[in-house]
Amino acid sequence: MSPMIGHLEAGVLCAQDGMVVRDAPDTVAGTTHVVEQAPDFISMGRAVPAVLGVGFGVKSGVLGDIGVDGVTMTLTHPAFEGTGATEQSFVTRVGSENAPGVTFYQFDYRYELALGDWTMTASVGSTILYEIHFTVVPPSALPELAEACNYLDLIG
Repeated sequence: MSPMIGHLEAGVLCAQDGMVVRDAPDTVAGTTHVVEQAPDFISMGRAVPAVLGVGFGVKSGVLGDIGVDGVTMTLTHPAFEGTGATEQSFVTRVGSENAPGVTFYQFDYRYELALGDWTMTASVGSTILYEIHFTVVPPSALPELAEACNYLDLIG
């Protein structure tokens, strides 16, 4: 983690209502979601059930009172069924330590439910701000967490 980071927490979250959709051409879906208010994590763990509507991410802030725009978030993950994609990226913002921002990945499509190790790397130019690892597991491995967002019926 870069010494620039003053706040960092990671975990699992549920899909939010009222998200703004922004173009993200370097992702398989071609879009990403943006939220005004950072959602609460339902788990601070790094194991994520493969369930539509479930997401995982990072609340982060750089030292000081001003955040950083133009941060590239790169996700590496197991190959998506049908596309073979193993990496995606989009531009995001890292907030300040007193007003952290959230960057997350949410399972919206079945092809995204790729089991295994996922990595989120935030960088500005050649400087890596942070790198966080998650493991996506079958819903049966984390039944309480898989049902926490009330989306489990979507996988059937």
